Amino acid sequence: MEHLMLNRCLALLLCWPLLLAAAPDRAEDIQPLPLGSTLPDVSVQTLDGETVSARKAVQGQPTVLAFFRGGWCPYCNRQLAELRLIKDDLEALGYQLIAISPDRPAALREGLDKTPVDYALLSDASAALIQALGIAFRVDDATVEQYKTYGIDLEAASGQDHHLLPVPTVLVLDEQGVIHYRYSNADYKVRMDPDDLVRVATRLVNPSP
Repeated sequence: MEHLMLNRCLALLLCWPLLLAAAPDRAEDIQPLPLGSTLPDVSVQTLDGETVSARKAVQGQPTVLAFFRGGWCPYCNRQLAELRLIKDDLEALGYQLIAISPDRPAALREGLDKTPVDYALLSDASAALIQALGIAFRVDDATVEQYKTYGIDLEAASGQDHHLLPVPTVLVLDEQGVIHYRYSNADYKVRMDPDDLVRVATRLVNPSP
């Protein structure tokens, strides 16, 4: 088992430069994994900083995953608040709701002061999961500096210098972690309507004959 884990770590280290290079420079150019794919087995962190497997976190129960840019983004905070309003509807259908951001765990906890939520938040500070899903893009240096004039420091938020963000995305997965629905929009101001999400989740749980 130790040899297997060591081999996986070595493989990740060897492939990491390629993963970073693969992220496009424009949100419009992402290439998400196709429907029918299984959520990649990538490590993420809980609010307490515990490392967990993203795949294991979604297995055993249908899951709605919402990927957002960070607690510094007002459009993301509005989306998180809207998701809270439909959490009970999703749970009644048998789903768990998880939101994931490149924010490091401490930054996610700070964000809860502005936008309290009652569902799980996970940190993908390394951007490994959003890259594996094909929904990551690289923010150019000029934009990184411009964000700083707004009081937004991407490196402080993630604790990393990769300058990668997800295109805001919602995934609906079955209990095996297989992706059956995806909504992504390169325009970060546009998010999936929560009522539409409930309808999609309902249809997937109760498919028409």
